[in-house]
Amino acid sequence: MAGQATHLESSAADTVRDAILDAADTRFQQYGYRKTTMAEIAQDVRMSAANLYRYFGNKQDIAAACCDRWMVLRLDGLRTVLKAPISAAEKLHRFVFTGLMITRQMSSEQPKVYEVVEMVMHERPSFVHKKIDAMESLIAEILADGNRTGEFEVDDVVATARFVHASILLYEVPLFAQLFSDDEFEESAAGVVALILNGLRRRPIQK
Repeated sequence: MAGQATHLESSAADTVRDAILDAADTRFQQYGYRKTTMAEIAQDVRMSAANLYRYFGNKQDIAAACCDRWMVLRLDGLRTVLKAPISAAEKLHRFVFTGLMITRQMSSEQPKVYEVVEMVMHERPSFVHKKIDAMESLIAEILADGNRTGEFEVDDVVATARFVHASILLYEVPLFAQLFSDDEFEESAAGVVALILNGLRRRPIQK
C-alpha cells in the first residue's frame, strides 16, 4: 500500500509539473522568456508562487524543462525518418529537411521561443550537449546504415556524425530561419547535403 501511495503521489506531481510547463510554454511563446515571471506562471496554474517553487527552483529550471520537451518532439519527428524504407542517402537528405521544416515552423509560429533557447544555451550548456549527443547518435545510425548497404564508406561513424552535425547546425536554429527566405534556406540546405553525400559515398575501385 505504501508503494502504491508513493506512485500516486509521484503521478500527481508529474501532472502538476506538466500543467506548469504548459502554462510556461504558452507564456514564453506569447511574451518571451524575459517578460515572463514566476508569479505569472503560478497565477496561470492557479497556485501561489511559493507553491510553484516546490516543483521548480527558478525560471531557468522551467525554461530548461520546456526546451527538453521541445527537443523530445524534434527527435521523435527525426526518428521517423530513420524508420522509412529508403536509401541511407535519402534518409540523410530527409533528415536535414525535416529538421529544417521543424525549425522554420518554430521560427514562424513561436518566434519568441528563441529567447528561451538562448538562455538555455548560455546558462545550461549540459542541456545543449545532451541535444547535440542525441542528434549525432541519429546521424550515426544513418551513416552506419549507409555502410551496411554499401552506399557510404565511413571509417569512423561517430566522428563523421559529429562533423556532419556541425555542418547542418545552421538549419536547427530558429534565429537563422528568420534571416533567409524559405527558398534561400532550402537551397542552402540542399547544397550542404549534396556536399556531405559526395564525401560519404563509396568510391569505385580504380583498376
